[in-house]
Amino acid sequence: MSVRKVASLLLMAATSSMCWASASNASLRSQKAQPTLTGREQQLWMGAMHDSKFAPMSLAEARSACDGALPPEALATPDPLIDAPVSSTKVTVSFIVGTDGRVHSPLILEGLGPSEDRIVLDAVRNWRYRPATCNGIPTEAEGKIAFSSR
Repeated sequence: MSVRKVASLLLMAATSSMCWASASNASLRSQKAQPTLTGREQQLWMGAMHDSKFAPMSLAEARSACDGALPPEALATPDPLIDAPVSSTKVTVSFIVGTDGRVHSPLILEGLGPSEDRIVLDAVRNWRYRPATCNGIPTEAEGKIAFSSR
């Protein structure tokens, strides 16, 4: 065999062994460098978290800051049609008038029964108000109303 062929074979053998060694070292390094699933989740969550600080504020302080408060003004509040056999029965509903003037979270406090309560809730949900204001800014307000079957 010529010296040239032997040199090229040795060069190929050395190159392939160096590639194999670097590949096996890289796989060992990647196995050591890869964190566990829990560790990766912690890294992801820590990047998304913010160190927020809020000053405590009591509800009394928040309400006392309102100098010019106006209650909500009814725009459309049709009465529900209640069919109750006893004339002295009544339905009491608590609700919130949102900043959009719509009724949110109506809750029956005192009811007549499932079908009559449903009629009242459907009617109250469709009511519209001009929202309450605090210093000219629309704000939520809580309301309570009682209906009687007459």
